[in-house]
Amino acid sequence: GQLLAVFSVRRGFNWPLLWPFLLGGLAGIPLGVLILPHLDMDWFKAVLGALLALWCPVMLVAQRLPRIGGNRWGDGAVGLVGGVLGGIGGFAGSVPTLWCTLRGFNKDTQRAVIQNFNLSMLSVTMAIYLATGIVTRDMAPMFAVVAPAMLIPTLLGTRLYIGISDVTFRRVVLGLLTCSGLTLLASSVPQLLAR
Repeated sequence: GQLLAVFSVRRGFNWPLLWPFLLGGLAGIPLGVLILPHLDMDWFKAVLGALLALWCPVMLVAQRLPRIGGNRWGDGAVGLVGGVLGGIGGFAGSVPTLWCTLRGFNKDTQRAVIQNFNLSMLSVTMAIYLATGIVTRDMAPMFAVVAPAMLIPTLLGTRLYIGISDVTFRRVVLGLLTCSGLTLLASSVPQLLAR
């Protein structure tokens, strides 16, 4: 899904803007992979889900978002958090997406940063998962189920992206992140209450 989408990102690519995110993310992935076996996944999903389910709607309904005048250090720190979340379970883009929204990036710049960041982080994470045995051959049949679930929305999203404004893009991204947060909460809170 990331490979398909990244080829549709031509506008907004800015290597000097992207590299701090990448360096931070690459430093964060090993931390996330090390944390993963020791993490209570229900609590992790509940905390991340609550962050997304509460913060994204606030950003969504705000008339004007505050603009953060970030710098390379801030971008690198956010990349580090994204890398840790990517190493834990493929959540690499959530915090960098919120950061880019608060930085006020236009839709092309934000998409170029996040798409390339996600592709890099998820590729490295998958390589580490394969090398360490977290992902095994027994899981291969599940990819046949997951692939269409990723590819179809990716193809639709790349088509829809072309005709939307910056404001609509922000609303769609924040709306999808809110749905992700609610889904994480729905899968974790019942498990936590049942303990």
